[in-house]
Amino acid sequence: MSAKKHGFKAEVQQLLNLMIHSVYSDREVFLRELVSNAADALDKVRFLGLTRSDLRPSSEGGEPGIRVTVAEGTLVIEDDGIGMTDEEALKNLGTIAHSGTRAFLEEAKEKGTGAPTLIGQFGLGFYSAFMVAEEVVVESLSALPDAEPVRWTSKGEGKFEISAGSRTARGTRIELKLREDAKEFAESWRIESIVKKHSNYLPWPIQVNGTQANAARALWLEPPSQVTDEAANQFYKEIGMDWREPAVRVHLSVDSPIQYHALLFVPAGKPYDLFHPDAPRGPRLYARRVLIEEHARELLPDWLRFVRGVVDSEDVPLNVSREMVQKTPVVRKIREALVKRVLKDLGKLAESDAAKFNTVWAEFGVLLKEGYYHDKSAHGELLLPLLRFRRLLGEEEDVIGLSAYKAAMGEGQDAIWYLTAESRAAGIASPHVEIFRKRGWDVLILTDAVDEWLIQALTEFEGTPLKSVARGDLKLEEDGGEKTDVSGLAPWLKDLLGEQVAAVRESSRLTDSACVLVDEEQGMSANMERILRQVNQDVAAAKRVLELNPRHPLIRNLEQLRTRGKVADAEPIARLLLDDALLLEGTVKEPAAMGRRLQDLLLRATDQALGG
Repeated sequence: MSAKKHGFKAEVQQLLNLMIHSVYSDREVFLRELVSNAADALDKVRFLGLTRSDLRPSSEGGEPGIRVTVAEGTLVIEDDGIGMTDEEALKNLGTIAHSGTRAFLEEAKEKGTGAPTLIGQFGLGFYSAFMVAEEVVVESLSALPDAEPVRWTSKGEGKFEISAGSRTARGTRIELKLREDAKEFAESWRIESIVKKHSNYLPWPIQVNGTQANAARALWLEPPSQVTDEAANQFYKEIGMDWREPAVRVHLSVDSPIQYHALLFVPAGKPYDLFHPDAPRGPRLYARRVLIEEHARELLPDWLRFVRGVVDSEDVPLNVSREMVQKTPVVRKIREALVKRVLKDLGKLAESDAAKFNTVWAEFGVLLKEGYYHDKSAHGELLLPLLRFRRLLGEEEDVIGLSAYKAAMGEGQDAIWYLTAESRAAGIASPHVEIFRKRGWDVLILTDAVDEWLIQALTEFEGTPLKSVARGDLKLEEDGGEKTDVSGLAPWLKDLLGEQVAAVRESSRLTDSACVLVDEEQGMSANMERILRQVNQDVAAAKRVLELNPRHPLIRNLEQLRTRGKVADAEPIARLLLDDALLLEGTVKEPAAMGRRLQDLLLRATDQALGG
């Protein structure tokens, strides 16, 4: 065959310019693309060999594979695959077999962006070689018995040449003469690291300067029943960079209507960057064992960002450089299936091993609550049985689910009661829970910031409403004990305190404390106000209701001072009553003023004692 020079089609030349400068975000992926092409060629010849016995053997008759050689500014990738005829070399290496190529280039020009994100794969892998090579030489011989060897060369500057080759064994050899700014790829250690990162799980051996660089099993492609715990745990430790064994393993394979395999893990403890806003998240995405994206965020919702693992699918649409998952119905379906399976497996753990599940909840429960708030309509049914809460009754670390709470509800109890608080210690010390403790009714103590949003979505459970012990006018009258009539004291206090409170009324939730501040039925809770202020949100202080305990001696004495006309004595005590209510919930807003009032009262008390 005499040498023939050909010109790249206009679209290809434009594509090469884009390829070299902007399509791929990281130049190292050129090796991923070329190695993937070699693996495809090996797959093709193996398949063809099932029906034909006259194919050329692999080089030296040894085990077929991929060989990468680095030496003196050149990089060679060679395989024992299907190879190419001269006609195939002209077609495959001189054109792009995709009807949308012109549209791709036109859209890039219209957007004025260097890296257009069209959905679909354009067969660009081979051309990525020109990102690092000033010249590419391809020697290939088809496995078909009558084919002749072919040589293809190009500097990526508009032309390529096809001539007779010298190869005697089937397969393809690609030689890259590296650019000056790409000499890093002439180092064996660099090439080995790229192979391990992107192509570690390919089924064909990949040798770099005579040493096999890939050696890992693609466990996610194996039947779940054949993957041992030991193998799976070791795999997790490698990809999750965690010394502990995972708490939960999720392994599934689906062939229809969408094909994908997944091996996911719930860690035993929080990853160090779990709550860093810019931390990478999402499982690794592979396509036929080749790493496409290190962190595919679109495959799991943000509230499952603690899940580690891999997803392998050829059906996931990627952008032109195969470096980013596109938002499509296919991706949404895979995402929904993965979420459901993770939640179902967590549910199975909760039923079979409550103690182990509770350790998982302690680490990631706040994110599952976040999931219920954001995705109640899609996944609420699976999330609801997983929710756990700290409680008034029980030990410090005890948690309880809604089903267990409802099953243990006391006689006459018609609601699931909760209290949002800064901590469990603050919750159990709150005056709001006094009547509930006396009755033996449990109260859910909600201590996570997300709980304020969770209860907006979680208003009832199996027909039983969730109610706050710190909101509204409760009707839980406790029998016994002499009561003080506060019908006159309440309006007097309201006039005295003015805009500091929304109202003053008798309380049925107190048994020990003299007073308590209560959120109005529809207003912002004090806990929500505290949370927003902690994140520097400028929120107006909500007016709250001051409730009085009619059985408390202080309320009785205050009412007697008022009715006897000793207003001068009653007024500082009344103001300190509000201070006391604020102090009990840890929200004293004017500590200096409160201190002065307390000092004045102490002075009066000591004067009276001395006078007595």
